Amino acid sequence: MAEENNTVEKQFSIQKVYTKDISFESPNTPKIFTEKWEPAIDFNLGTHVTPLESSLFEVALTVTITVKLGETTAYLVEVNQAGIFTLTGFTDQEMGPMVGSFCPNILFPYAREAVSDLVTKGGFPQLLLAPVNFDALYAQHIQQLQQQAPGSDAIN
Repeated sequence: MAEENNTVEKQFSIQKVYTKDISFESPNTPKIFTEKWEPAIDFNLGTHVTPLESSLFEVALTVTITVKLGETTAYLVEVNQAGIFTLTGFTDQEMGPMVGSFCPNILFPYAREAVSDLVTKGGFPQLLLAPVNFDALYAQHIQQLQQQAPGSDAIN
């Protein structure tokens, strides 16, 4: 006779990966192409999680890059890469790292490719984004939340 087990098996699956929003702006062309190419690059990341159903979550990763020559903007590129993920059997403590680190790790290569393609099609030298340590970023985020609200049990 089979033993009754009340624990739910952990399950993770990717339902869909898609580009939610994409933008490329080059406000100072064609003059910017005559300038010496010594860019300053500002790189920003953001994530947003939306519960869809009991075990379905949309995780969206936003990558924003602004490239300037001096004070002049060469280009601005923004990619909002999203995915729908099934997550079942994870505890509340495990869900944070799953949607805050594991899922963005899956989405980042898609966003990196989109950025590279947009920049190249915009006429600029290829931009290859370095890998990102989402585990460290998530840990840093949790640490900041704990410092803002010491003694609080509410960690998102």
